[in-house]
Amino acid sequence: MRHWLLKAATLLLFGTMTMAPISPFVSNAQAMTASDTAPSYGQARSGVSHTTAAPDASQWSWLFPGIQSASDPHVEVLAGGQSIGIKLHASGILVVGYHLVHEGKQGFSPGERANVHVGDVIDTVEGQRVTSVEQVSRLIAAAGAKAKPMKFGFHRKDRALTASIVPQLDDDTGLYRIGLYIRDSASGVGTLTFYVPVNHGFGALGHVIADVDTGDPIEGRGQIVHAAVTSIDRGESGQPGEKRGLFVNERKVLGTIVRNSEFGVFGFMQNPPDHGYFSHPIQVALSDEVHPGPARILTVVSGQKVEAFDVLIVKATRQDSADIKGLIIRITDHRLLSKTGGIVQGMSGSPIIQDGRLAGAVTHVFVSDPTQGYGVYAEWMLKNLGLNTKQLGKTGFPSAS
Repeated sequence: MRHWLLKAATLLLFGTMTMAPISPFVSNAQAMTASDTAPSYGQARSGVSHTTAAPDASQWSWLFPGIQSASDPHVEVLAGGQSIGIKLHASGILVVGYHLVHEGKQGFSPGERANVHVGDVIDTVEGQRVTSVEQVSRLIAAAGAKAKPMKFGFHRKDRALTASIVPQLDDDTGLYRIGLYIRDSASGVGTLTFYVPVNHGFGALGHVIADVDTGDPIEGRGQIVHAAVTSIDRGESGQPGEKRGLFVNERKVLGTIVRNSEFGVFGFMQNPPDHGYFSHPIQVALSDEVHPGPARILTVVSGQKVEAFDVLIVKATRQDSADIKGLIIRITDHRLLSKTGGIVQGMSGSPIIQDGRLAGAVTHVFVSDPTQGYGVYAEWMLKNLGLNTKQLGKTGFPSAS
């Protein structure tokens, strides 16, 4: 069992309203040496809000055989609310900063001089596919001892590039470095939104996991595991609260993440999730069926018990295409307000239930008023899972083991 201390969210600005994403993530950044670790952290954040065209039903209706028809387009899911540990592994090695290598009185970054940019993703070193910071560090140490130039293959957006870099001996540490900070993964605690029994798909968080230093979404795959909440730091105006938690039985993988998108993380679980609030599936509301008025959210505030709390949907924006900020909600449950002060970090993905249907998921808290925040429509999350599944193929699903 692993203790996980959640870090405070970076504040984002949206118009005149300050908000913060509520699934904090931490990730390891390491200078490209044989050993040094830099005290740099990553976290989930929403990035810049923009509109993405939603697929029509013909693009994803095959995904739900037997429960979706022309006369009833609703899909049934098991609503989540469970706290989950999320481990996301980048598809390459992320460049997140520059580090000065000191030779005498001079300090410089060989990587920066070779035109490697922050935000680039390193794919190969000396022709070898690289998947971890440790692997890159070993290759740098070996090349540095031979004063050998190293060929790095990397991509910048959609462009494939190469750079030749000679590792330099750093006077301060006695280690060979190329002057870059890198990162290969991010981990944290969030909330499961739904599980689709018919195909074992799941959706969580409701927003993208992005690197804290570059702001770029992390490309890659990962796993989800059980998590438990050990304590709550209450939110106040100007200071979002947070859940503190544990990864529980970390070696038992609950599901495989195959997509990190602006609408959340999506993938597949071998078995239905434990500790659910509902024992039976419920329908997913279409976005135009969600309306201002009373609702409930499902989330964990202690241990692994999912509880329901009263909220008010203040605004339900009509959206013809998908966008991550369709709902504004306000916490009205006195018990939850007493416990948390409102919406807190770690609640990202908490299901919003209205009229017995899954209406959406909580995604952001307003920093100036932690009793309020944004939500995303569940329909957009479901369709993102559908698109992803279609890309994988209509038969068979990846193993979560």
